Amino acid sequence: MWQTYLQPTTVEETLRLLHEHAGRARIVAGGTDVMVELQRGIKPTSTLIDITNLRDLRYVREDSGVIRLGALTTHNDVLASQECHRGALPLAQACVEVGAPQIRTRGTVAGNLITASPANDTITPLMALGAEVVLVSQENGERVVPMDKFYQGVRRTVLATDELLREIRFPALRANQRGLFIKLGLRRAQAISVIHVAMVLTFDGGAGAAGAAGEIIVSGACITLGSLAPIIVHAQQAEAYLVGKGLTQDVCEEAGRLACADVRPIDDLRGTASYRLTTLASLVADGLRRIRDGRQAEGFPARPVLLDTGNRNTDNQDEQKVHPYMAQPMARFTGTIDTTINGKPYHLAHAHNKSLLNALREDTGLTGTKEGCAEGECGACTVWLNGQAVMSCLVPAPQAHNASVTTIEGLADTAPNTAGTPVGAHGNSLRSIAPLHPLQKAFIDHAAVQCGFCIPGMIMAGAKLLDERPQPNVEEVQVAISGNICRCTGYRKILDAMLG
Repeated sequence: MWQTYLQPTTVEETLRLLHEHAGRARIVAGGTDVMVELQRGIKPTSTLIDITNLRDLRYVREDSGVIRLGALTTHNDVLASQECHRGALPLAQACVEVGAPQIRTRGTVAGNLITASPANDTITPLMALGAEVVLVSQENGERVVPMDKFYQGVRRTVLATDELLREIRFPALRANQRGLFIKLGLRRAQAISVIHVAMVLTFDGGAGAAGAAGEIIVSGACITLGSLAPIIVHAQQAEAYLVGKGLTQDVCEEAGRLACADVRPIDDLRGTASYRLTTLASLVADGLRRIRDGRQAEGFPARPVLLDTGNRNTDNQDEQKVHPYMAQPMARFTGTIDTTINGKPYHLAHAHNKSLLNALREDTGLTGTKEGCAEGECGACTVWLNGQAVMSCLVPAPQAHNASVTTIEGLADTAPNTAGTPVGAHGNSLRSIAPLHPLQKAFIDHAAVQCGFCIPGMIMAGAKLLDERPQPNVEEVQVAISGNICRCTGYRKILDAMLG
């Protein structure tokens, strides 16, 4: 898919490479959009510039009432941040709707913004929150662009070919503000938005305990709409109408009707224009009522499933930690991928232009990881990369350089025995007693395997959930495997195995 793979280690080196290859290279980080586009022949390139080693660009922090997200901040990082739960609820609600857990472990918020699809979930709440992006280049230095000036059309932004989006920043919600994000998709996960809405309301005095309808007066409103126009747009008439009013039933419904006047949606496979408009009016009215009643966080998980035990303490999500591998000096990538797979070192000399999925199957002979869709839709290729469950079809193989990979073939060696020691740590005698991961055995006991094609990915996702929380409930299991499709539709027994 590409011929040259560059992996800079500093921002300065990245900007130099962007300047040298301006218009002839693409940046890759999480890869969840770029890899799909390259496989489809969209924006093809011969050179990828991988910025995942720019460790200083992965952060979520709040400074003096401003929340800042680095260029490498993932959707999971937002979900793990209590600052975002408190001060950017609409963004956190959007992040939990993005793809599936294996997408959220890797996909960056910055990448979601740069792809610039009007259906992308995080653009709408960030615009409602008044976000701006910091762009930097070697030639022109740094510039700051408000989000509503960043977009020029479908998949078009003002980002120059030699620029790096370094940071996203926005004011945290204040005590007299409330906000939420609502998405309508055709399924609960892995769904492109039919429409989505974000809103941030400011109230006179404060927005503490909600009282009866009309007790709090709107002093400012920001309502942004996605999948209804070529770019994210404001419901300007509804915003102006709400100022000075209490959120009575009639006011909420009228604001919903007015929101429809600012968009001209098209008919497509996901919904007709008339369906979108009817639904938009209902969603806006419902969102306003939820905000009025203090129910804006309704349904948002207090502790989202991450499928990630490699970069944070999941029992205390306020405590930020970096991946253990990121704390160690890294050998520069020069074309050969030096990696550890299932506890064994590998040196892959001819895999620099492949996905991790293809490198595993073709260069290591580990064929337990399956290719279903090659676009991150089915989950059959799920493996662990530095403690994260990922879709290996969306990971450039060089990102396994200096990293640790676990595939279905090595899963048993990650399971603790009754003494808490990894299975296999004491030689073949222990492996002969417990040759399977407990979840593999549970799948056998519950007859959860039909054709078996999806099962490696199912088990890798499920086992990572059990690492994260040993006694999950059914909703957590459903979220954990929401990115995995069983074409035999054997979900009931799969759930039984994971819950058993």
